[in-house]
Amino acid sequence: MHKIAVVGDRDSIYGFAAVGVDIFPTGAEEAPQLINKLAANRYAIIYVTENLYKRIGKEVEIFKEEIMPAIIPIPGAFGNNGIGFEQVKRFVEQAVGSDIIFGED
Repeated sequence: MHKIAVVGDRDSIYGFAAVGVDIFPTGAEEAPQLINKLAANRYAIIYVTENLYKRIGKEVEIFKEEIMPAIIPIPGAFGNNGIGFEQVKRFVEQAVGSDIIFGED
């Protein structure tokens, strides 16, 4: 069976444990190895706080062409920097062929 993980700073991810999601508090130094380990252990979805997500771009790029895991940025306890929204916007543009969110071409 596939699993779901949340990776980031403890304050941002601690609440996810209450809904049965595996949490992995970590910093930017350890995150690349952790992402690879989670992928090898059949985690299908890995949510990563936006602050950490922008610091592990190389690992994110490696898995973009793979079916699993899906690495998805989420806002952290210290605010939203727009990475998640920008990614959704790009996916919509790719699927539809134009920017239907802001109406820009």
